[in-house]
Amino acid sequence: MNDRRLSHVVAVARYGAFTAAAEHVGLTQSALTKSVRDLERQLGYPIFERTARGVILTEQGELFVERAARLLDDTHALLAGAATGSDPYADVLRVGVCPTSLDYLLLEPVTTLLRRYPQARIEVSGASFARVVQQLRTGSVDVALGFDAAFQDLPDIERTHLTTRQSAFFVRHGHPLLERSDVTLADIAEFELVAPSESRPYDAFIRDIYESRRIDPRTRIHTVDYFPLARRIVASTDAIGFVHDAYTRTERFARAFVRLPFFESMTQSAICTAIRRRWPPRPIVRAFMQACAETLAQV
Repeated sequence: MNDRRLSHVVAVARYGAFTAAAEHVGLTQSALTKSVRDLERQLGYPIFERTARGVILTEQGELFVERAARLLDDTHALLAGAATGSDPYADVLRVGVCPTSLDYLLLEPVTTLLRRYPQARIEVSGASFARVVQQLRTGSVDVALGFDAAFQDLPDIERTHLTTRQSAFFVRHGHPLLERSDVTLADIAEFELVAPSESRPYDAFIRDIYESRRIDPRTRIHTVDYFPLARRIVASTDAIGFVHDAYTRTERFARAFVRLPFFESMTQSAICTAIRRRWPPRPIVRAFMQACAETLAQV
């Protein structure tokens, strides 16, 4: 049976703090801290860097936690298979979405997956690109859904193209830009923007709107992953939002907002699923990726 300390370090990596991890594994914080320190002493290197805000994996620690998470997952799958008659789809699928505003894309794939495999269980979490990549590498999520351009420079991540999506700028009704007949990027730079964190492939494009006009982007960009909050900021200020095209065609959007009919060629992006290259996907992961390929290509 696996060393319990493996589950301890994986929990700390997944929750980012000893307090939250201790509650999850059913230990006191002091007992969990001692367990991790004992393991670090045995290994001869630190797994975590301690900070005021929590813990960060060291380079060696990231590799160790990745292997530990995989061992724990394999053990769980092996024991669960024995308990469920070896049904490979009676499993938990953990999906990471980055940025969070892409979560609407999961509606059809998840519905299709559960219709085919009702015994499956789904865990969905949204986060920044950097956070989801860390979750992929440590095994906190099995598969990610996000912008293809964000993952393309990562040799340890395998991508599967799904579809191409159009995004757009949008503003509230009565916004000053709506009085102009031909909006340019210079006009956009007059206002603040609301964008998701690590919004590649758009991050460089958005920064350049300001930097090319010698404006510090940090003074103009609100970084918000939670779309209801981004929507509220746009509705109550002159800030410009960034949204996926599907939302601009809804009645809810039309009641409060207007899409800026410009820059379409600059705001197209490929969507993909991403998995760890070294770890063969489990049957439920492959089934989810298949459901994504089938349903998103039709939207």
